[in-house]
Amino acid sequence: MRVHLGSDHAGLELKDHLMNWLVDNGYEPVDHGPFVYDALDDYPVFCIRAAEAVAAEQADGLDSLGVVIGGSGNGEQMAANKVIGVRAALVWNDATAQLAREHNNANVVSVGGRQHTLEEMTRFVGIFLSEPFPGDERHVRRIAMMSDYEVTRELPPLPESAMSGPADRD
Repeated sequence: MRVHLGSDHAGLELKDHLMNWLVDNGYEPVDHGPFVYDALDDYPVFCIRAAEAVAAEQADGLDSLGVVIGGSGNGEQMAANKVIGVRAALVWNDATAQLAREHNNANVVSVGGRQHTLEEMTRFVGIFLSEPFPGDERHVRRIAMMSDYEVTRELPPLPESAMSGPADRD
């Protein structure tokens, strides 16, 4: 599996660590930068490139995921999610790393380099990369709603349970 990585200065140490960890664990890492420490760099420059590569490769039917890293992971996730076809999930523990794949079929994971130890973040990424998407119907349906909205900008229809207002509840 190819894994695309992008970060900012706050995620540079983890990104560099992950490049080696990925090779040691049988993955093919692709580094989208940064390549040197620059306290004034801008995470969208690197994270959007990593997300674009994941989306393009998945559209071509290739096995590809992404990892974006920053101080908190929030901005990096937001940048990656601007790419059509990307579902980036911010993870902060083992469960969120697993559920990002299991329930949401996330194709990019975002982690906060200033929020956890190197060991914790490496474990989160490992869980994310190894967790398969089982394809349960309810999850496929929900992901399809997001994908359809991304393309059409039409809201998903409201369920019958939402047709009555709050005044009609018991």
